[in-house]
Amino acid sequence: MNWIEQVTILDLLLKGLIIGIVVSAPLGPVGVLCIQRTLNKGRWFGFVTGVGAALSDICYALITGYGMSFMDELILKHHIFLQVVGIMLLAFGIYTFRSNPVKSLRPSSGTRGTYLHNFVTAFFVTLSNPLIIFLFIGLFARFSFVMPGSPIGFQLVGYLAIILGALGWWFSITYFVNKVRSRFNLRGIWVLNRIIGVVVMIAAVVGIVLAIAGKSFS
Repeated sequence: MNWIEQVTILDLLLKGLIIGIVVSAPLGPVGVLCIQRTLNKGRWFGFVTGVGAALSDICYALITGYGMSFMDELILKHHIFLQVVGIMLLAFGIYTFRSNPVKSLRPSSGTRGTYLHNFVTAFFVTLSNPLIIFLFIGLFARFSFVMPGSPIGFQLVGYLAIILGALGWWFSITYFVNKVRSRFNLRGIWVLNRIIGVVVMIAAVVGIVLAIAGKSFS
């Protein structure tokens, strides 16, 4: 493997990690569920909830990547157009900022259940939201993540990075919530979600400016 290939793989790993984090970070129903379980059942119950969500996300990522792989010619000839598709990220960031995840709170179960039960329920909660595909389309276009003609092994590295990014996020958020559990309240969930929304909006605006300038993150 030459130096250029190494740099390309490192670049792909970084993009995958960012995509995995961005997809996981907004505190939708499964994010709130993860925090609830961390506070009520313990950190590892919250983490396996995140693992279930991450597995569901990667299923949608594979579907998105497979579908976009049939758009090789469009990706090659209209690269800037696909970069501008990243405007969906801006809309997503605004939606995240304006949403109130506290409304997703449900009365907690009196029993902890097994790790498997917590994993499976989170998987299906996330799987029930196919709109995540549109977020993946925007992210894949923004980061030029789908590479026409790239080897299968090269693509697997990218998807593995997405999983690692998602798991890294869930590991970090459960660690943080567990550490501040005595001071973490409903307002904390609302503030955290707003911060995430602002970060996504900033990244989207930077991406749109770069696209207009004929540049990209790639």
